[in-house]
Amino acid sequence: MIAKVNGVELYYEKTGAGRPLLMVHGNGEDHSIFNEAVKELKRDFCCYTVDSRGHGRSSRVPTLHYEDMADDMIAFMEALNLRDAVFYGFSDGGVVGLIAASRCARITTLIVSGANLSPKGVARKIRLSIWAWNLLKPDDKLALMLREPQISEDTLRAIRAETLVLAGSGDLILPEETRRIAAGIPGAKLQIVQGEDHGSYIVHSTRIAAIIREFVLA
Repeated sequence: MIAKVNGVELYYEKTGAGRPLLMVHGNGEDHSIFNEAVKELKRDFCCYTVDSRGHGRSSRVPTLHYEDMADDMIAFMEALNLRDAVFYGFSDGGVVGLIAASRCARITTLIVSGANLSPKGVARKIRLSIWAWNLLKPDDKLALMLREPQISEDTLRAIRAETLVLAGSGDLILPEETRRIAAGIPGAKLQIVQGEDHGSYIVHSTRIAAIIREFVLA
């Protein structure tokens, strides 16, 4: 399915019935990383898995910015009249979720995995690797991670959604960055998923489905 928002076309899939659950993937990925999780979540939620602008089957754009991606997701919820929504974002999708939830009352539950507030929140060796790959073969998706996000403490304080901040125990996001995010959002809960890396419990995994269901339905 296609939603036309902010001058771009966003491809999305809708599965299940119940409270709306918007799921947004990470850098260079698409909605399909959640296929296995959706099979579990569709029993309790109406799942909307969306390809961000510049990704998957959504419109290509000259330059990527997290602020624009967040505005897209807000416009997406407005276009489909989604209210009392659960927003789940992984990696770049988590960054988008933080920004969108700070601006949008339609998101009443926020869950982010492996999000960061600035490029320095990513482990240095990973940043150097991204820089080297982008130098050899320039890619706007890689460049995005080197220059953004720049999320302020004011943005975190503006989030009113019930929030769960996740990271793997072996995540590429620095532990102090994850703690800073959780500490900055009023009432947020922090969970470190033991034995997992940045995306091992998310990408084509049902483990994230169990975490989402436990947090939202408990």
